[in-house]
Amino acid sequence: MIFCVVEFEWDLAKEQANINKHRHTFSEAVEAFQDTNGVRLIDRKHSDNEGRFYWVGKISSGKILTVWFTRRGNKVRIIGC
Repeated sequence: MIFCVVEFEWDLAKEQANINKHRHTFSEAVEAFQDTNGVRLIDRKHSDNEGRFYWVGKISSGKILTVWFTRRGNKVRIIGC
């Protein structure tokens, strides 16, 4: 599945917390979306107010990342990875 988006966005404080906890930046999360073999999954547990999803894809370091995100118009808002 190829994911075409206009723009990615995220909260900088949330990115720093993610780096501290998981050692990955949200820029790396954006890389995961470039994996043409990546997979999108629905996060049913957290989709009450808006659709939440997971994207599982490989980044340039060879690691597989799971990215939590939502769609807001043409933007993908990264929640964590």
